[in-house]
Amino acid sequence: MRVANGRPITRIPTEAADGCSYTMPLSAGGSRKGGPIMELALDVSKTGSLSVVDVKGEIDVYTAPKLREKLIELVSEGSYNVVVNLEGVDFLDSTGLGVLVGALKRVKAHDGTLKLVCTQEKILKIFKITGLTKVFPIFDSVDSAVASGDKDQ
Repeated sequence: MRVANGRPITRIPTEAADGCSYTMPLSAGGSRKGGPIMELALDVSKTGSLSVVDVKGEIDVYTAPKLREKLIELVSEGSYNVVVNLEGVDFLDSTGLGVLVGALKRVKAHDGTLKLVCTQEKILKIFKITGLTKVFPIFDSVDSAVASGDKDQ
């Protein structure tokens, strides 16, 4: 583990193609090179006509494709009403937002819904800043998202 000023270094600064600076998690070996560091855990369950996707980990440029593939798979299998539970998400970047917006477009093309569950202020802040709170119905629990039925808020 790398240490600076007596504390472990868990993220490193990096520059993205758009010229913006971001921080990325370090692997146990101390480098993000070589692939994803944080595994993204996805667990899908059915509740009536809704598919609930529990997401755990970090949704970033490295892990977002896994979430995208799962959401595309659900829609291609006919699941047009989806709840994405973000309660277990520690980090969300613009790539992750893009995946969620893409999934929303896919389900809406089939007159479906995509609802989010999130109470973490650090993640909600991203949706507020980007104006996506007006696009996504966001609930404080899976139960409340399920109880709202197959329609948006």
